[in-house]
Amino acid sequence: MSGSVRVTVPATSANLGPGFDALGLALELHDVVEAELTDGGIEVLVSGVGAGEVPLDGDHLVVRTMRAAFSSLGVDASGLRVNCTNTIPHSRGLGSSAAAIVAGVLAARALAGAPDDAGAALALAAELEGHPDNVAPCLLGGLTIAWSSSGKAMAVALDVHPDVRPVVFVPAESLSTEAARGLLPASVPHAAAARNAGRAALLVEALTRRPDLLLDATEDELHQPYRAPAMPETLALVKDLRGRGFAAVVSGAGPSVLALTVADQRIGDVPGWQVLDLPVERRGAVTTRSDGADRYEMVARGG
Repeated sequence: MSGSVRVTVPATSANLGPGFDALGLALELHDVVEAELTDGGIEVLVSGVGAGEVPLDGDHLVVRTMRAAFSSLGVDASGLRVNCTNTIPHSRGLGSSAAAIVAGVLAARALAGAPDDAGAALALAAELEGHPDNVAPCLLGGLTIAWSSSGKAMAVALDVHPDVRPVVFVPAESLSTEAARGLLPASVPHAAAARNAGRAALLVEALTRRPDLLLDATEDELHQPYRAPAMPETLALVKDLRGRGFAAVVSGAGPSVLALTVADQRIGDVPGWQVLDLPVERRGAVTTRSDGADRYEMVARGG
């Protein structure tokens, strides 16, 4: 229980159309959390996105996560100093809460001297987030497929075809995940679920080996149509882009839009939206621990 730690975590886009609560993609837009133990009290500094808006005490999500992680390890940490440098937009469907949770779990495990264990980190992060579709790609990088086995979150990471180039359209307005999930029905037609299962399977092939299949592979009937009342502009942009041949979907719970373009496709500016060209983040979360003069870098995917 000594030294300091720095954790770099990527933005993520979950669902990717038909892969509801299962598929996720890591993107090259990062938050950085630096943490160290102190003799007592909580000190939180935030710069970038969320500065002046998020709590600067024990209610901060990174701090709450670190405390939960310490507790799971049987460790008592009396005080913490946490410095967050944020670039991931909040409440836009780009995994900002997942990033904070993954950073908190990894920071606490590193400070406690726990062994590198991506499985244990994923299980706790998914428990705290409530579902694994964002925390898995944030932790592991690339394209991830997440599921639950005996109540424990599991995931595999796959490399994305080099021709796939994600583009994200971020609106000025935010939308909470809870509000978006509240619009989903308790059941859907069996035929729609079957079509989505086929599209989700096809999407794995499209993202890893056959980018020419992305438009068909990103069709969704399971969640996006039901969320339209909460974000009509988002669904209108998805429809417009798809009509022009781009594989566009709602990013996570929205309201951002993700377009999975290929090497020869160009969309250009869209009035009223911030356009971000975000390559796939292939490494996932990176932890750098400092113990005096020595530094140790750990990549979760290889841990």
